[in-house]
Amino acid sequence: MLGVTSPAKPAAASKNPPSLAARRFLDRAGLASKSVYVFYAGRSVGTLAATRDGVLAFEYEDEWLRDGFSISPLSLPLEKRVFVADRHPLDGVFGVFDDSLPDGWGRLLVDRLLRSQGIDPYEVGPIARLSLVGSSGMGALEYEPATDVPLAGSALDLDELAEECARLLRTDFSEDLDALFALGGSSGGARPKILTRIDGEEWIVKFPASVDGPAIGLEEYRIALAAQACGIAMPEVRLFPSKRCEGYFGVRRFDRVRNAHGRTTKVHMASAGALLETSHRIPNLDYDMLMKLTLKLTDDFSEVERLYRLMCFNVFVGNRDDHAKNFSYLYDEPRGAWTLSPAYDLTRNDGMNGEHATTVNGKGRNIELEDLLAVGARAGLPSGRARSIAAEISGAAEELKGSLDD
Repeated sequence: MLGVTSPAKPAAASKNPPSLAARRFLDRAGLASKSVYVFYAGRSVGTLAATRDGVLAFEYEDEWLRDGFSISPLSLPLEKRVFVADRHPLDGVFGVFDDSLPDGWGRLLVDRLLRSQGIDPYEVGPIARLSLVGSSGMGALEYEPATDVPLAGSALDLDELAEECARLLRTDFSEDLDALFALGGSSGGARPKILTRIDGEEWIVKFPASVDGPAIGLEEYRIALAAQACGIAMPEVRLFPSKRCEGYFGVRRFDRVRNAHGRTTKVHMASAGALLETSHRIPNLDYDMLMKLTLKLTDDFSEVERLYRLMCFNVFVGNRDDHAKNFSYLYDEPRGAWTLSPAYDLTRNDGMNGEHATTVNGKGRNIELEDLLAVGARAGLPSGRARSIAAEISGAAEELKGSLDD
């Protein structure tokens, strides 16, 4: 197997090896392995390890090569060889594994949990962090050796959790840090959130960030309903009641499928950023590229039309946070096919300097109908169809803005 399992170097922000305290903590937590095994549905996919240069290398298992699938078709084709990640732009991590790493709120919880043990988070590299993710990450990939984090049940006081999240954002102190980590430590995104189980289904429930108003949950809920009305595929959403704000937005996870017998199956997913090996923190994506990626990956033009519809919605509603991690694709193993995932993280926001993270016809702001139509035309969408979709969503967005501004 992979012959590059030298001790993992720290993340890019650190040049020094882990301290003695860090090594002891990682050993105690079972996170000191030099490599991790990657699993999917109980089957070994391959081995991931750190090279002496501090970047990650990956090799598929022979059995997976015989009857598995490429977990990231553009950068990790199903081939018998050792793949070595580029150092930039993902700090030496392949995009599909970077998707598994907690980001935003989840990263904050992990780092503060490490600090509570006297560990500098910058001493803990991606191999150890993937071990910490274990089987609790987004999508279907799992990592061993692992420290598993069980999901909480539905008997949660959401107001109490929201207050604990707010307290954690204000200070490093939290009486319930372990509980919050168990609930949200493997989730991505910037807003505080938890992973929980409701009526046998797995859900994500979001809380307001420090810069959000008390109606942020209600606003995201209304936007999600408007997206559904516009023909955009959305997972089931709910507005959970609160005594402290106008409600907490919740979304049922689309990377988990429950069958008729009550058994939950994990679905492999990869973000556009992961597939293109780019960072969502770098605004280098345009919708033309996304259209090409969607057609290449799915080989289904109806999926391209779905993306065009979502692009129009993002523009007309003012969702400028349309970065590379906010578009994902799901792999249907029985069919051997990729599809565009349901839409998620649809909010009104100003973006960076008023710009969309993903450009439309080369423009990040002041986007007009003709820009949308130009992207649609290059993607192969008939002019009349593209114009009809844009008009439909423009009208719905105006109604939505009126309700949000009331």
